[in-house]
Amino acid sequence: MNLQGITRFFFPVIFAFCLLSCRQGNNSDQKETKYSLYILAKDGKEYMLTSNTLASGVLKPETEGAYLDPKDMDRDVFVKDGFFYHLNRKTNRFSKFKLENGKLVTAGFLDIKDFSIDNFNWIGKDSLLLSGLNISGYNHSKYTFINTVKMEVLAQGDMKIPAPFGKYTTLSIGFVEKKENVLLVGYTYHAAQGVSSYLTSDTLYVSELSYPQMKLISTQKDTRSTYPGGINTIQSYNFKDNQGNYYFQSCPGIALGNHPDLPTGIFRIKANEKKIDPKYFFNISDSKIQNHAYGMWYLGGNKAIIRSERKDLFKGLGDHYSTAHFEFYVLNLITQSVTKLNLPLDKGTRRECVIVEGDTAYISVNSTKEGNYIWLYNIKTGELRKGLQLGGDTDFIMRIDRLKS
Repeated sequence: MNLQGITRFFFPVIFAFCLLSCRQGNNSDQKETKYSLYILAKDGKEYMLTSNTLASGVLKPETEGAYLDPKDMDRDVFVKDGFFYHLNRKTNRFSKFKLENGKLVTAGFLDIKDFSIDNFNWIGKDSLLLSGLNISGYNHSKYTFINTVKMEVLAQGDMKIPAPFGKYTTLSIGFVEKKENVLLVGYTYHAAQGVSSYLTSDTLYVSELSYPQMKLISTQKDTRSTYPGGINTIQSYNFKDNQGNYYFQSCPGIALGNHPDLPTGIFRIKANEKKIDPKYFFNISDSKIQNHAYGMWYLGGNKAIIRSERKDLFKGLGDHYSTAHFEFYVLNLITQSVTKLNLPLDKGTRRECVIVEGDTAYISVNSTKEGNYIWLYNIKTGELRKGLQLGGDTDFIMRIDRLKS
């Protein structure tokens, strides 16, 4: 279930200085740099790269990256204040890592038994709420509250989400949002269908839980779409706008909800409300996109970027990840207008691939024809240009993150 070269200057001295700065930025500790890039190489190896810029230059993972041991790390890693956090479900170990001298080293750890992270939320600067399911059955919702300075468990237990019922045997938690003294939890249920397939309920649910008691207060159902959000350690599916309104994306496509007859849609919970707005539904599949989408990032000014699949370019789930068929669109959340970005077709089913800073959105694109680049999108003018290139053995840019908030 849970399945861009270097800017050339007129004077050689300036060029040499910039090149040296770029290399130093990637061989030093990540605390001195701004961004991290998680790379899957052509030989299957994985690397972490850091850089002070995403706007220009060339990086090669095999010479400038830190090799990631698959026993310790995977793409479901999240970043905050220069540290990388990851749960190894095989060993039950939740670790805090940092980059030192080109290597990923452990800065702290703790053990969380029988736990799979579906979502993480920073409740405070050093207070982390992990929500997820039991690995033994994916049918029981759990939480762990952690102090990330001491790497100590502050509290853990059950989230009082109704258990699967009837033909449904498992569930997925798609988002968790704290509002005052409650948590809003979006989820849905699944029924196993063979070894590697499942069916999803045609209903999404949002439960209101007391915080920090995690007791059930109420549950809202919505059948306009299903599978609300997704595992946010891998990709973003929700955000708050400038007014505090909360938006989340449903993902019923074959790569997540596997209920493709229902539309991908965007839902809203108003800033002063704790229920889904019944009058708001942005039907992505019924817009000119006419496809399902996975991933959503806020641009500001009532605009967002989504990443949409092209169902005419892939055959099925087997080539969904390897085939370049994803397009990027800018959405106006108020008028519900849709604008396609003139970017190469992208590959990789789920990726954390957008960083927004001021009027610039950095978008990583894995293009079969044009290579792997970070593209710069000017939110005000609509201009697009290539930035940093990930060259060498790069096959996929799996994720890009801002090391410091």
